[in-house]
Amino acid sequence: MHIVILGCGRVGARLAHMVEDLGHTVAVIDRDPEAFRRLRSSTAKSAVEGTGHDRDALLHAGISNADAFAAVSSGDNSNIIAARVAREDFGVRQVVARIYDPRRAEVYQRLGIPTVGTVRWTADTIWRRLFPADEGGEPTGAPEWRDAAGSPVLVGTAVHDNWAGTSVDRIETELNVRVGFLTRDGHNVLARGAEPLREDDVLHLLAHDADAAAAIARLHSGATESEEDA
Repeated sequence: MHIVILGCGRVGARLAHMVEDLGHTVAVIDRDPEAFRRLRSSTAKSAVEGTGHDRDALLHAGISNADAFAAVSSGDNSNIIAARVAREDFGVRQVVARIYDPRRAEVYQRLGIPTVGTVRWTADTIWRRLFPADEGGEPTGAPEWRDAAGSPVLVGTAVHDNWAGTSVDRIETELNVRVGFLTRDGHNVLARGAEPLREDDVLHLLAHDADAAAAIARLHSGATESEEDA
């Protein structure tokens, strides 16, 4: 594969080295030639001075034959313009853009440009470190991962003892979520459909925001029956 990367900051340089270590070819574009000092000598040989909307720079970087394009410069506008040029003008199928502004990330995600919203991800990560548990000693349900457009989310939550013995299948059906995995006795394990929960298990749920919040409320309350069944 050939990968083109816009931006030779710490993220761009690290990503370029990761691509190269996997045996793929990579070209990095940056307007500041001093930035290429972050690259290994082998990677720097394919570095291109220019901007993401500079067709000559993109062509020099091999965009016409690129399998993927990543825009990780420090500017939101530069990243999204470059991502659209790569996809719409050169037909690159795998395109991703780093976007700092969460509102912009949501907009462009809906337009079909995959984005990485670093501000929201960083804030959510710091939140989990600041508030690892609520007053009852249970995880707060702050997202462990969030899609750039805001939904779905992956949340971790402890459960009320009343849910012990309930199968993963029933959790998913009853609460309209997916159980990605669970933490048991300090180990992360994949959840099996018919596997019953144990006391002190921590569930990691994948769901839309509203469904995740409702599921956490049910799991914390111990209400194992829906209102329709009650």
